[in-house]
Amino acid sequence: MAVLPTHSLGEEHLALRELARQVGEEQVAPHAAAVDQNAEFPGKSLKALISAGLHAVAIPEEYGGQGGDHLASAIVAEEIARVCATTQQVYGANELFALPLLLAGSEEQRQRYLPRIASGDWLGAFALSEPEAGSDVAAISTRAARTENGWRLKGTKRWITNAGRADAYIVFASTDPDAGSRGLSAFVVESDAAGLTFGAPEKKMGLKGSPTSEIYLDDVTVDDDCLIGQPGEGMRIALGTLDRTRTTVASQAVGIAQGALDVAVEYLGQRKQFGQPLASFQGLQFMVADMEIQIRAARALTHAAARELDSEGSDITTAGAVAKCFASDTAMKVTTDAVQLLGGAGYVKDFPVERMMRDAKITQIYEGTNQIQRTVIARALL
Repeated sequence: MAVLPTHSLGEEHLALRELARQVGEEQVAPHAAAVDQNAEFPGKSLKALISAGLHAVAIPEEYGGQGGDHLASAIVAEEIARVCATTQQVYGANELFALPLLLAGSEEQRQRYLPRIASGDWLGAFALSEPEAGSDVAAISTRAARTENGWRLKGTKRWITNAGRADAYIVFASTDPDAGSRGLSAFVVESDAAGLTFGAPEKKMGLKGSPTSEIYLDDVTVDDDCLIGQPGEGMRIALGTLDRTRTTVASQAVGIAQGALDVAVEYLGQRKQFGQPLASFQGLQFMVADMEIQIRAARALTHAAARELDSEGSDITTAGAVAKCFASDTAMKVTTDAVQLLGGAGYVKDFPVERMMRDAKITQIYEGTNQIQRTVIARALL
């Protein structure tokens, strides 16, 4: 197993990484293959993270959380994704739920929902994408109309992590269709709301144990105090959230890549061909060397983006886009190379690298495709 760099981390972050690695290896990894094979919700793994206080690291202490910074979240995400990206994805949706409340929610909303997420009693979700509104967020067609005491929501959301499992959802809807992106607003919708239903689970390439389905809002009514911030602030809230969680996606990608490299290195040391270990062949040595170079670079970019967030710097959008884009491209390349290094063994489920390759692909797509990330980066430059 690779020795991870320590020079940029303080004692608290190093201790957190050690805890996350221990919990991941001992209590998450044993279930990873079955979670993938059976498209099974990772309940045992999630319970282990909750017991260790690793499922909602970034929720402030005043709301029952650990009060960790963005770097802490990145460290935990990498270690859990290294052994089971599905588990990391499921608990990672808590961050997507919590951030809109931390960015724009009222104190009453924070007190109502964040302690439930922090305790592990509730699971959160983030409902932004739609069948015709993925990268083009301004094309959202879900509508929220004023009622006497609140709002009535109608529309369909798609690709929603934890749909049907979450206890509460951040839902984005248009409150002023004529205003385009300036007419979007954000709401909290609890899972027992009348008119809220869910589609069949998506049959995905990877992250199979992470529930993903459509959400149908058929005249769902919510009270006025379920509106987050003011009407028309939804786009700012959504983009502000994604600016922060892209660093988490980058961490997930780094973890998947590191896990694949760990498996490949161990295999090369054990498997013999032509009377000697595969690790003795220079062509394969160069492959793992390149994988290590790419992973270290991706981790450095990810930690830099997390530190930019923690310092509330002016470069959080570009830093997150760079880290997410590079790390996810790295994860896809490293996992593909790991399958190649294992040969036929890499192509079957006896080893986890084929699962890691399938899991890695989505990191190039969600929370803004890498094409969108490159657009963001270019606009910042030009």
